[in-house]
Amino acid sequence: MVLEYSYKHRLRQKEISLIANELNARLGTVVFSGTDNVESASLRGFGAMEQYDILFVDNELVGIISGKTPMLTVRGLLRYTATKKHVTVDMGAVPHICNGADVMTPGIADADPGIAAGDFVWMRDEKNRKPLAIGESLMPGEGLRSSEKGKGVRMIHHVGDELWGVGGKQ
Repeated sequence: MVLEYSYKHRLRQKEISLIANELNARLGTVVFSGTDNVESASLRGFGAMEQYDILFVDNELVGIISGKTPMLTVRGLLRYTATKKHVTVDMGAVPHICNGADVMTPGIADADPGIAAGDFVWMRDEKNRKPLAIGESLMPGEGLRSSEKGKGVRMIHHVGDELWGVGGKQ
């Protein structure tokens, strides 16, 4: 399935700065600036949410916005190295995550203690520490680390899904 999005339009410098500042604060990284070519478009019918706004930098899809909350996509996380809001999974969980499964707490090796329930988070494997997916945390970081059963993160986007193929190099 090929995802379709509305016409891209360039964001104004003020909009770019607001989004970048929020991403910088929440993820502990420096992303695009007001001088970068940042474009936005609407994407419908992807995942559990009806509509996302998506962000492109130099025609590469690097972010999504749900409501007013921005998050980097997996490609965005590869481009801009985040240091916060991460969930580290053991290597046994990696194939399931790469197939789009929600993250179960027994497969979580570590999590940022600054995570709150409802936060956008990103998953990485414990060996390579590379981004694999993004999702919504269903519990705080300490709960993700200590719980021994149940679902910890609801999957939104992962390597190889339809969003992975939008506006990027394959």
